[in-house]
Amino acid sequence: MLKDRRSRLDRFFETYALDAILITDLRNVRYLCGFSGSDGALLVLHSKSYFLCDSRYTTQAGDEVPEAEVRECAVRLDALAALTAEYGITRLGFEAVHTNLSDFRKMADRLTGIELVEIGPAIDEIRSCKDREEVERLKIVASLASRALSDVLMHVRHGVSELDIALELELEMRRRGADGKAFDFIVASGVRGAMPHGRASGKLIRQGELITVDFGAIKDGYHSDETVTVSCGKPGSREKEIHAIVRDAHDLAIEAVTPGISCRALDAVARDYIVRHGYGDYFGHGIGHGVGLDIHEKPTVSPRSDAVLEEGMVITIEPGIYIPGFGGVRIEDTVLVTADGCQILTSADKRLQIL
Repeated sequence: MLKDRRSRLDRFFETYALDAILITDLRNVRYLCGFSGSDGALLVLHSKSYFLCDSRYTTQAGDEVPEAEVRECAVRLDALAALTAEYGITRLGFEAVHTNLSDFRKMADRLTGIELVEIGPAIDEIRSCKDREEVERLKIVASLASRALSDVLMHVRHGVSELDIALELELEMRRRGADGKAFDFIVASGVRGAMPHGRASGKLIRQGELITVDFGAIKDGYHSDETVTVSCGKPGSREKEIHAIVRDAHDLAIEAVTPGISCRALDAVARDYIVRHGYGDYFGHGIGHGVGLDIHEKPTVSPRSDAVLEEGMVITIEPGIYIPGFGGVRIEDTVLVTADGCQILTSADKRLQIL
């Protein structure tokens, strides 16, 4: 499996005429060699790979990195310089999007005589299409998070704070096996629902308010992402109208998911529906993004995206309406692009639940 992932770097060797590629972004490191620690780098040559780490991670790397030689080093640049000299490397590719200016200057000063070749955002696209093992991990983490939310929603009522919901949801996900939360949960009730990223606050939930809960878990490095909007008690007519529009837009977009559709066209399916119902000015973000070892991955599903869906991609579908001074609704599922459509991985009830 890791060898198949490593082969996705071949096009960079060819396109940039490289002797080696240095991988430092820990998500890409984990994807390519299996290392799950918090510090390390992978040097990939045409026929061999080296994992570079200090003494804190030598034993862990020995267990987790089966297809690369582990080199313990006190100073990573010293080990990198020694290997580039040993193999006569003259062109070294690196992840420009994940390298700050200070680190680049240190690398350029130490690796004299070596041309450092910038590889742009396309390097992250190697993770866009998930393999069988990744899909199974994504299914597991999505399932445990969805089930955790279902349990927590049973305790939501008038007078409970947004923070109470967020904390209980994190605890319930951990009880079910999550390693942690995928991001700071959004729990936005009443007028705070107009904030797409309204992180949980101390605000108390009131009768008749809509509550948007955007949540996700991490397990074995993989993330889930899902959003529901529910009502505390009986909702008003406008609340019901907006929820129905967003849910229909969500359902139409999911029905449109298929290999070959552009992300721009998929976004338009949901966006045009919301526009036709008079709420286009209240929907400002794209309808989705990739999910995997990071909560936001390639591809981006928005009006500005040039990406095209492929079988094996895992993306979110998350249209919303956000009205300042009133509130908002977002509904989100994570889906796997299949040969003839998609499979929904998240499973919380997307109907307007009245709690």
